[in-house]
Amino acid sequence: MPLTSRFAKTLAVAALPLALAACSSGSTDSSSHTSAASQDKPAKDPNAGLMTGTQLKKALAPASAFPSHLTAVKDGFADSGSEFMSPQSRSTAKPDCSKFENSTWLDVSGYKGGVSFAQGDYANQDQTEEMTQELDAFQGTTATDVMKNVQAAATACAAFTDLDDHSKVELAGRATPGLGDEAYTITVTSGHWESGTTLIAVRVGSTVATVMSSAGSDNGAANAAKLAGNLADSLKAATTS
Repeated sequence: MPLTSRFAKTLAVAALPLALAACSSGSTDSSSHTSAASQDKPAKDPNAGLMTGTQLKKALAPASAFPSHLTAVKDGFADSGSEFMSPQSRSTAKPDCSKFENSTWLDVSGYKGGVSFAQGDYANQDQTEEMTQELDAFQGTTATDVMKNVQAAATACAAFTDLDDHSKVELAGRATPGLGDEAYTITVTSGHWESGTTLIAVRVGSTVATVMSSAGSDNGAANAAKLAGNLADSLKAATTS
């Protein structure tokens, strides 16, 4: 669209003597061209290289990765689609330990999720055993920060009180080598529960996979490890293809 404003016309008149002077001297100002070129350079897309929710959905573990007595939960699957969401700022408030008891527990990091996500839940008929998976893609180095904050929250919440039955809940976390770029496993138990829960967070590049499992007599540990490994492999394959 042509510039017709008074301000634009004033700039054009003021630039004319400078243009004539440049022609008479036979010299050019290369720095001005360099500056203009740098201004025309498009800004880097902060979401470049990240997977959309639609792509993350394809990276979720299939039904065959879950115990046969667990089935997909109705309305337990969701994703952010083909568009990226605005990045969420991190809450610096004290970790809410009760979030470790949620099926989607990434909130303990202070982040409510990435710029894209996909999730899916499986459970037995009476929902006494459950397994969940979630994938979140983050801009820049945020995924690394998420992992650091998960570990910090686990340390801060080594013991807390369950909000429902007011029982004492104990939490133990440990780094888990050989899984993704980095991984952290958390076991949540209480003397009032029949079985505990295992949580695993795995980072592959800029994506964090979070797993929750209460399926099995070992606090869900073996099934959680299997699911986390499946997600890590799936993300690696997706990012290298």
